[in-house]
Formats: sequence, C-alpha cells, structure tokens
Amino acid sequence: MSSPTLADSLTPLSRDAGCVFAEQEAHLIAHHARTPAHAADLAERRAAGTPLEHVLGWARLRGVTVRVDPGVFLPRPRSALLADLAVGLLPERGVAVDLCCGSGILAAILIAARPHARVHAVDLDPNAVACARRNLPAHRVHHGDLCAALPPRLRGRVDVLVANVPHVPTDRLRLLPAEARLYEAPLALDGGPDGLDVLRRLARQAPGRLAPTGTVLVETAAHQAGTARKVLADAGLRPEVRTAPTATPPSSRPPPGDPRPRPASSSVRAGEPVRAPATRPASSRVSYG
Repeated sequence: MSSPTLADSLTPLSRDAGCVFAEQEAHLIAHHARTPAHAADLAERRAAGTPLEHVLGWARLRGVTVRVDPGVFLPRPRSALLADLAVGLLPERGVAVDLCCGSGILAAILIAARPHARVHAVDLDPNAVACARRNLPAHRVHHGDLCAALPPRLRGRVDVLVANVPHVPTDRLRLLPAEARLYEAPLALDGGPDGLDVLRRLARQAPGRLAPTGTVLVETAAHQAGTARKVLADAGLRPEVRTAPTATPPSSRPPPGDPRPRPASSSVRAGEPVRAPATRPASSRVSYG
C-alpha cells in the first residue's frame, strides 16, 4: 500500500535517525508495506539501523532487482561501474562468471542485458549461494572458493570474469559503518592484512579460465589501486584503472536512501597479458569501500 499521507507520517522517523534520503525511504517503505501498522514496523526497523535493503527484502542496481537475505553482502551503487564494464565486454552469446557473487546482482544484470549469454556465479558463503539461487538460474550458481568452484568445461572459455572481492583490511573491519559491520558476513568483507589477499588468489587463478580475448573485472579501494595493479601485472595481465564518479544516481540503488557514504570507485581494466603465450586480457576494477 502507499499514500502520500502515510509516507509523510514516516519521514520524521527516518530523518531523526539520520537517514540522508528520509523522504525517499519513507515512500519506499509506504509502498512496500501491507498496512499502516506494517509500515510503522518497517520504519522503526530502519530507524534502529537495519539496512533499507533488508527492511524491504530487495535491492536494485542498474534497473535490476534482486532479493537480499540477512547477512548477505548488499549491492553498492559504486558497483554500477563494474556492471557497466561487464555488460559492454560480454558478447551476446558469451560466457561470464560472477565470483564472490553475494546476492547475484552482477550476474543478474548480465543476464538481463545479454539473455543469450551463459552466466555463472560463485560464492563461498552458503547463505549467499542460497540467496543467489533464488535470483538466478539455480544450476549456474556454484558453492565454493573462487575459480575452483567452476565447472571444468569453462577452462579457457570465460569472456568476462567479474569479481567484487572482499577488500577491507582485517584491522579495519571494526571501523566499518554499522550497516556493514552488523548486517553483512565478515567473509564478504575481510580481505586479509592489506585487503588484497582474495585478489591475489584470484589473479593466480583467472588466466587459466579466460578465453583468449577474455577480461577480468575486479573491485578494490582507491588506496589499494597501485598494489592491485602490480598483483594483476605479476599474474601476466595488463591492468587499467577506471574511476567511477562519487555521485550516486537515484536509479542505481534500490532504496535511494542509504545513509552510508559512497566513495568513488576505480576500476582496473587489463588488456592483453604481459607475456605472449598467455594472451588473456584482463581487467580489474578498484572501488572505494
């Protein structure tokens, strides 16, 4: 149900809780709620700090909506750059892989844009896998660690490998906003001492999965870009950094009222590999997070 009056009555609660986009959040909650009492309950959960995506049960990026479950990594608006690069690089009937997929939002965007492509997704967290299987073709969502979880038949055939890898340094997890620290699994956030442990393992594995003209797209924080470039280059890839704008267009997030700050994102896009026999272009995206 939804009405301007109901939304207006919820707005002060969101505003008092410090939500930057209180009016938009109130309208989303009012539209999603079944009754005024349900709307009030949802608004109170949001005011208490529950991420808006969890309050509503869904998230949206680039016009694609997915279900989100408690504990599963929530899509960030900054990942729109990663999604756009992946869509632009994936052939109409190509093969794509979304590693560390969380809810499966990036795979879902690829499927929506390239319905004839074969898109697979992987996550190590069983809760994320269960969530992604509700958002994607279940038989193409795999439980396991990075490329090791992929079917052997994909070796040397992946056109686009996209990975929003955990990249928060372990000692900085305690400094994250409560919405991430309390409501997302540490497994989806913890990138080891410098935040790049998962990226290093991915860089070693990716070349063997890529097609001759394949690309790897990854996300890291801006201050990690220099080290990320070296990691990718050492794996035989030629990295290229892309940076996303700081501003977040309202259409890029499900609930446009997320109070969390959204730093810019950089993206490293690799062309062909540095060493000749392994002609596997790769690209990696670095984002602030």
